Amino acid sequence: MNLMSHLIVAPILLPLFTAACMLLLGEKHRPLKARINLCSTLIGLCISIALLLWTQQQSSPASIGVYLPSNWQVPFGIVLVADRLSALMLVLTGVIASCALLFAMARWDRAGSSFHALFQIQLMGLYGAFLTADLFNLFVFFEVLLAASYGLMLHGSGKARVSAGLHYIAINLLASSLFLIGAALIYGVTGTLNMADLAFKIPLVPEADRGLLHAGAAILAIAFLAKAGMWPLNFWLVPAYSAASAPVAALFAIMTKVGIYTVLRLWTLLFSGQAGASAYFGSDWLIYGGMATIVCAAIAILAAQRLERMASLSILVSAGILLSAVGFAQPNLISAALFYLVSSTLALSALFLLAELIERSRSSSESLIEEDAEALPTLIEPPPRGSNLDDEQKVVVGQIIPWAMAFLGLSFIACALLIIGMPPLSGFIGKLSLLNALLNPAGLGTDINAPISTAAWCLFTLLILSGLASLIAFSRMGIQRFWTPLERPSPILRRLECVPIVLLLGLCIALTLKAEPLLRYTQAAADTLNNPERYVMAVMGARPVPSPEGKAALEEFKP
Repeated sequence: MNLMSHLIVAPILLPLFTAACMLLLGEKHRPLKARINLCSTLIGLCISIALLLWTQQQSSPASIGVYLPSNWQVPFGIVLVADRLSALMLVLTGVIASCALLFAMARWDRAGSSFHALFQIQLMGLYGAFLTADLFNLFVFFEVLLAASYGLMLHGSGKARVSAGLHYIAINLLASSLFLIGAALIYGVTGTLNMADLAFKIPLVPEADRGLLHAGAAILAIAFLAKAGMWPLNFWLVPAYSAASAPVAALFAIMTKVGIYTVLRLWTLLFSGQAGASAYFGSDWLIYGGMATIVCAAIAILAAQRLERMASLSILVSAGILLSAVGFAQPNLISAALFYLVSSTLALSALFLLAELIERSRSSSESLIEEDAEALPTLIEPPPRGSNLDDEQKVVVGQIIPWAMAFLGLSFIACALLIIGMPPLSGFIGKLSLLNALLNPAGLGTDINAPISTAAWCLFTLLILSGLASLIAFSRMGIQRFWTPLERPSPILRRLECVPIVLLLGLCIALTLKAEPLLRYTQAAADTLNNPERYVMAVMGARPVPSPEGKAALEEFKP
């Protein structure tokens, strides 16, 4: 076992140690805790990048790293696995967490107690969920990240936040209960909860027990799909995400992707084409459930009046697209979906942060107009002679746009283009790749000359129509927030609030310029998912490291 294999456990241990240290510091030394939090988060990001580069450079099956924290024989002990998909999700989590924390350090980390410790515990749960290879340990990491998210959801208090937070807690507790029930049923049928061992044993399940297996898988899927945001299990998501503070909502943008990642991982592993009578179990539910999610979210986004709500509904649109793409079980479509996942998650996180600044500037300008309506005319200098005037006798040529409003406006346009999927940014590349994959149904034994299915045409149409709905909604919101003819002062922006937005949008621009390497990476990840025997062989072939006493005993028995 080399050094990189030991590095697999580092993303879990690092935030655990950091959170413990910050709890020991108590409520004092807040600036110190903020710096420790930031350093730990950046180190975690660097480790994630190292794991991604390692999985990319190695040839299969060596690109799948396996670590046995308990040093027990598989499938009895805890197993952590890093492959291309999990490494990609680790890097995405680290990027979003770093940007959300920078934004929070400007003001939000002082709105409640234990913010930094909860933030690190949340990261521990996220990293663990992406790395674990066991259903029960997945449940443990889900509970860790959910326990931290309950505190972060209520961070900053307020009636709306507390009300939405209580609904959020109740729904997730119910989903966790379903998780346990589904896992218990699967264990009762197969006798294991190790994902690789399950992939090996599911084809061997007797026909008499297959109904119980499918029932357990369906109950487990309900828990995951509730967290992923599939309709009609997503009624809690929009109020909760809209009420959360901006940095928490930006971090929560990766939370729905945990549910989608789990569905993708388990479905391609346990119910692949090699699962016998259980092959592709539930694919129609994923396809049509995802389409229903797109339809409902696209209609709701047309009626949204607040930018935070539009961002939350856009999460549901992206969740529906991803779930439908997974259900088709086509490597090319899953590859395009992974690229779209990265681009849309970065853009949505930036939009949550941006919404805080836009709504804050708007509310401050409205209060100024209401309180100082009589004083405003005296503050406006008369226009110079010969100026170009509008209907209200105001100068329309030569006015200077404050840099703060210019930053907000340009950032809003960039986020809108990314989420809608319009050129020239990475959102367009992601949606174009999805459309191209739908028109090329080859994969998983499908005849290359086979006609395109009705479901594929439906998803193709919904991708275009949902983009059109988002275009209408964002255009209306932009007119209301930026083009409304109101006398408003330039908002005051802090550097720590602007830098994360610039970083997230800059990464999306980098994805646009370097789309080909990421598409090659996601295609390799999709091919690995399409061949689950690689994952099974890597995990089941892992061996514990012999203890010094064991090594000495082996030496004695050698001839």
